[in-house]
Amino acid sequence: MFVILLLETIQGMITIDNYLDSHFIHRSNWLRAAVLGANDGIISISSLAIGVAAASTTRAPILLATVAGLVAGALSMAAGEYVSVSSQTDIEQADIKREEMELKQMPEEEVRILAEIYEKRGLKKETAIQVAKELTEADALGTHVRDELGINEISQANPIQAAIASGSAFTAGGVLPLIVTIFAPVRTMEYFLYGFTILSLVILGTVSAKTGGSGVKKAIVRIVIWGTIAMVLSALVGYLFGVNL
Repeated sequence: MFVILLLETIQGMITIDNYLDSHFIHRSNWLRAAVLGANDGIISISSLAIGVAAASTTRAPILLATVAGLVAGALSMAAGEYVSVSSQTDIEQADIKREEMELKQMPEEEVRILAEIYEKRGLKKETAIQVAKELTEADALGTHVRDELGINEISQANPIQAAIASGSAFTAGGVLPLIVTIFAPVRTMEYFLYGFTILSLVILGTVSAKTGGSGVKKAIVRIVIWGTIAMVLSALVGYLFGVNL
Protein backbone atom coordinates (compact mmCIF):
# COMPACT_ATOMS: atom_id res chain seq x y z
CA MET A 1 0.00 0.00 0.00
CA PHE A 2 2.77 2.43 0.94
CA VAL A 3 4.68 1.70 -2.23
CA ILE A 4 1.56 2.36 -4.33
CA LEU A 5 0.86 5.64 -2.53
CA LEU A 6 4.44 6.79 -2.91
CA LEU A 7 4.65 5.88 -6.58
CA GLU A 8 1.30 7.56 -7.28
CA THR A 9 2.55 10.73 -5.57
CA ILE A 10 5.76 10.76 -7.62
CA GLN A 11 3.88 9.93 -10.82
CA GLY A 12 1.41 12.71 -10.16
CA MET A 13 4.23 15.21 -9.87
CA ILE A 14 5.79 13.90 -13.09
CA THR A 15 2.60 14.57 -15.05
CA ILE A 16 2.78 18.21 -13.99
CA ASP A 17 6.04 18.50 -15.91
CA ASN A 18 5.15 16.26 -18.85
CA TYR A 19 5.31 19.18 -21.25
CA LEU A 20 9.04 19.53 -20.62
CA ASP A 21 11.77 17.46 -22.21
CA SER A 22 13.46 14.46 -20.63
CA HIS A 23 16.21 16.35 -18.79
CA PHE A 24 16.12 15.59 -15.07
CA ILE A 25 16.77 19.20 -14.02
CA HIS A 26 13.16 20.07 -14.91
CA ARG A 27 12.05 17.85 -12.02
CA SER A 28 14.30 19.41 -9.40
CA ASN A 29 11.73 21.73 -7.78
CA TRP A 30 8.91 19.30 -7.15
CA LEU A 31 11.22 16.30 -6.67
CA ARG A 32 13.03 18.09 -3.85
CA ALA A 33 9.71 18.84 -2.12
CA ALA A 34 8.35 15.32 -2.72
CA VAL A 35 11.45 13.51 -1.47
CA LEU A 36 11.73 15.83 1.51
CA GLY A 37 8.06 15.28 2.36
CA ALA A 38 8.16 11.50 1.99
CA ASN A 39 11.43 11.21 3.90
CA ASP A 40 10.11 13.43 6.68
CA GLY A 41 6.84 11.49 6.79
CA ILE A 42 8.56 8.13 7.11
CA ILE A 43 11.25 9.15 9.58
CA SER A 44 9.37 11.60 11.79
CA ILE A 45 6.22 9.48 12.18
CA SER A 46 8.24 6.28 12.71
CA SER A 47 10.51 8.04 15.20
CA LEU A 48 7.50 9.44 17.04
CA ALA A 49 5.83 6.02 17.15
CA ILE A 50 9.06 4.32 18.28
CA GLY A 51 9.59 6.87 21.04
CA VAL A 52 6.07 6.42 22.40
CA ALA A 53 6.17 2.62 21.92
CA ALA A 54 9.39 2.43 23.91
CA ALA A 55 7.61 4.01 26.89
CA SER A 56 4.19 2.39 26.46
CA THR A 57 2.63 -0.95 27.25
CA THR A 58 -0.64 -0.31 25.40
CA ARG A 59 -1.52 0.42 21.79
CA ALA A 60 -3.87 3.41 22.26
CA PRO A 61 -1.30 6.12 23.07
CA ILE A 62 0.95 4.93 20.22
CA LEU A 63 -1.92 5.16 17.73
CA LEU A 64 -2.98 8.55 19.04
CA ALA A 65 0.53 9.97 18.75
CA THR A 66 0.98 8.49 15.26
CA VAL A 67 -2.32 9.81 13.86
CA ALA A 68 -1.81 13.24 15.43
CA GLY A 69 1.74 13.40 14.11
CA LEU A 70 0.65 12.35 10.62
CA VAL A 71 -2.12 14.96 10.35
CA ALA A 72 -0.12 17.78 11.92
CA GLY A 73 3.01 16.90 9.97
CA ALA A 74 1.30 16.80 6.58
CA LEU A 75 -0.43 20.14 7.14
CA SER A 76 2.75 21.67 8.53
CA MET A 77 4.87 20.47 5.60
CA ALA A 78 2.38 21.76 3.02
CA ALA A 79 1.91 25.10 4.77
CA GLY A 80 5.61 25.55 5.43
CA GLU A 81 6.55 24.74 1.84
CA TYR A 82 3.87 27.08 0.51
CA VAL A 83 4.96 29.97 2.72
CA SER A 84 8.67 29.54 2.05
CA VAL A 85 8.28 29.17 -1.71
CA SER A 86 5.79 32.07 -1.78
CA SER A 87 8.46 34.22 -0.14
CA GLN A 88 10.85 33.22 -2.91
CA THR A 89 8.18 34.08 -5.48
CA ASP A 90 7.67 37.51 -3.91
CA ILE A 91 11.40 38.21 -4.17
CA GLU A 92 11.44 37.09 -7.79
CA GLN A 93 8.45 39.28 -8.67
CA ALA A 94 10.01 42.28 -6.92
CA ASP A 95 13.24 41.82 -8.87
CA ILE A 96 11.32 41.48 -12.13
CA LYS A 97 9.42 44.72 -11.49
CA ARG A 98 12.67 46.47 -10.64
CA GLU A 99 14.27 45.17 -13.81
CA GLU A 100 11.30 46.35 -15.86
CA MET A 101 11.67 49.83 -14.38
CA GLU A 102 15.41 49.92 -15.06
CA LEU A 103 14.83 48.92 -18.68
CA LYS A 104 12.57 51.94 -19.11
CA GLN A 105 14.81 54.37 -17.26
CA MET A 106 18.26 53.33 -18.52
CA PRO A 107 17.97 50.95 -21.49
CA GLU A 108 21.50 51.55 -22.75
CA GLU A 109 23.01 50.70 -19.37
CA GLU A 110 20.98 47.50 -19.22
CA VAL A 111 22.21 46.46 -22.67
CA ARG A 112 25.78 47.08 -21.50
CA ILE A 113 25.24 44.93 -18.41
CA LEU A 114 23.79 42.16 -20.56
CA ALA A 115 26.72 42.36 -22.98
CA GLU A 116 29.19 42.05 -20.09
CA ILE A 117 27.40 38.90 -18.94
CA TYR A 118 27.71 37.33 -22.39
CA GLU A 119 31.32 38.40 -22.64
CA LYS A 120 32.12 36.67 -19.34
CA ARG A 121 30.50 33.53 -20.75
CA GLY A 122 33.00 33.48 -23.62
CA LEU A 123 31.72 35.71 -26.40
CA LYS A 124 33.91 38.36 -27.98
CA LYS A 125 33.07 41.90 -26.96
CA GLU A 126 31.61 42.89 -30.33
CA THR A 127 29.59 39.69 -30.54
CA ALA A 128 28.37 40.07 -26.96
CA ILE A 129 27.13 43.60 -27.65
CA GLN A 130 25.39 42.51 -30.84
CA VAL A 131 23.70 39.55 -29.12
CA ALA A 132 22.62 41.74 -26.20
CA LYS A 133 21.05 44.27 -28.57
CA GLU A 134 19.24 41.68 -30.67
CA LEU A 135 17.86 39.76 -27.70
CA THR A 136 16.80 42.99 -26.01
CA GLU A 137 14.93 44.03 -29.17
CA ALA A 138 13.22 40.64 -29.33
CA ASP A 139 12.25 40.37 -25.64
CA ALA A 140 13.94 42.87 -23.35
CA LEU A 141 12.35 41.89 -20.04
CA GLY A 142 12.44 38.14 -20.67
CA THR A 143 16.09 38.27 -21.69
CA HIS A 144 17.20 40.29 -18.67
CA VAL A 145 15.12 38.20 -16.26
CA ARG A 146 16.68 35.03 -17.60
CA ASP A 147 20.29 36.10 -18.11
CA GLU A 148 20.77 38.90 -15.56
CA LEU A 149 18.55 37.70 -12.71
CA GLY A 150 18.92 33.98 -13.42
CA ILE A 151 15.18 33.30 -13.25
CA ASN A 152 13.77 30.78 -15.72
CA GLU A 153 11.00 28.18 -16.04
CA ILE A 154 13.17 25.60 -14.24
CA SER A 155 14.25 27.63 -11.23
CA GLN A 156 11.12 29.77 -10.87
CA ALA A 157 9.26 28.95 -7.68
CA ASN A 158 5.77 27.40 -7.73
CA PRO A 159 4.20 27.54 -4.23
CA ILE A 160 1.13 25.42 -5.03
CA GLN A 161 3.14 22.69 -6.70
CA ALA A 162 5.65 22.59 -3.86
CA ALA A 163 2.91 22.50 -1.19
CA ILE A 164 1.00 19.68 -2.90
CA ALA A 165 4.17 17.66 -3.48
CA SER A 166 5.39 18.09 0.07
CA GLY A 167 2.05 17.48 1.85
CA SER A 168 1.06 14.51 -0.32
CA ALA A 169 4.48 12.91 -0.02
CA PHE A 170 4.52 13.36 3.76
CA THR A 171 1.12 11.65 3.99
CA ALA A 172 2.27 8.79 1.76
CA GLY A 173 5.42 8.39 3.82
CA GLY A 174 3.62 8.52 7.16
CA VAL A 175 1.05 5.86 6.21
CA LEU A 176 3.46 2.95 6.75
CA PRO A 177 4.28 3.58 10.42
CA LEU A 178 0.57 4.12 11.04
CA ILE A 179 -0.22 0.71 9.54
CA VAL A 180 2.54 -0.88 11.62
CA THR A 181 1.20 0.65 14.85
CA ILE A 182 -2.23 -0.81 14.06
CA PHE A 183 -1.16 -4.39 13.40
CA ALA A 184 2.25 -4.99 15.01
CA PRO A 185 2.50 -6.52 18.52
CA VAL A 186 2.95 -3.80 21.15
CA ARG A 187 5.87 -5.53 22.88
CA THR A 188 7.99 -5.69 19.74
CA MET A 189 6.52 -2.72 17.88
CA GLU A 190 9.79 -0.75 17.91
CA TYR A 191 11.52 -3.50 15.93
CA PHE A 192 8.69 -3.80 13.42
CA LEU A 193 8.70 -0.04 12.95
CA TYR A 194 12.43 0.07 12.45
CA GLY A 195 12.43 -2.82 9.96
CA PHE A 196 9.57 -1.56 7.83
CA THR A 197 10.90 1.99 7.98
CA ILE A 198 14.30 0.94 6.68
CA LEU A 199 12.56 -0.96 3.87
CA SER A 200 10.50 2.14 3.04
CA LEU A 201 13.57 4.35 3.05
CA VAL A 202 15.31 1.97 0.64
CA ILE A 203 12.28 2.16 -1.67
CA LEU A 204 12.16 5.94 -1.38
CA GLY A 205 15.88 6.27 -2.07
CA THR A 206 15.55 4.05 -5.14
CA VAL A 207 12.49 5.87 -6.51
CA SER A 208 13.97 9.35 -5.95
CA ALA A 209 17.30 8.34 -7.48
CA LYS A 210 15.65 6.83 -10.56
CA THR A 211 13.33 9.83 -10.96
CA GLY A 212 16.19 12.29 -10.57
CA GLY A 213 18.68 10.30 -12.63
CA SER A 214 21.24 9.97 -9.83
CA GLY A 215 23.05 7.02 -8.28
CA VAL A 216 20.76 4.58 -6.44
CA LYS A 217 23.34 3.25 -3.96
CA LYS A 218 24.39 6.69 -2.77
CA ALA A 219 20.77 7.80 -2.30
CA ILE A 220 19.88 4.66 -0.31
CA VAL A 221 22.92 4.85 1.98
CA ARG A 222 22.35 8.54 2.71
CA ILE A 223 18.66 8.21 3.51
CA VAL A 224 19.00 5.00 5.57
CA ILE A 225 21.84 6.31 7.74
CA TRP A 226 20.03 9.50 8.75
CA GLY A 227 16.75 7.63 9.24
CA THR A 228 18.42 5.13 11.53
CA ILE A 229 20.02 7.88 13.62
CA ALA A 230 16.65 9.60 14.08
CA MET A 231 14.86 6.40 15.13
CA VAL A 232 17.59 5.25 17.51
CA LEU A 233 17.65 8.61 19.27
CA SER A 234 13.83 8.64 19.51
CA ALA A 235 13.79 5.15 21.01
CA LEU A 236 16.49 6.21 23.46
CA VAL A 237 14.33 9.11 24.65
CA GLY A 238 11.42 6.72 25.25
CA TYR A 239 13.59 4.30 27.22
CA LEU A 240 15.17 7.11 29.27
CA PHE A 241 11.78 8.41 30.40
CA GLY A 242 10.72 4.90 31.31
CA VAL A 243 7.09 5.89 31.71
CA ASN A 244 4.44 3.21 31.32
CA LEU A 245 1.61 4.71 29.28
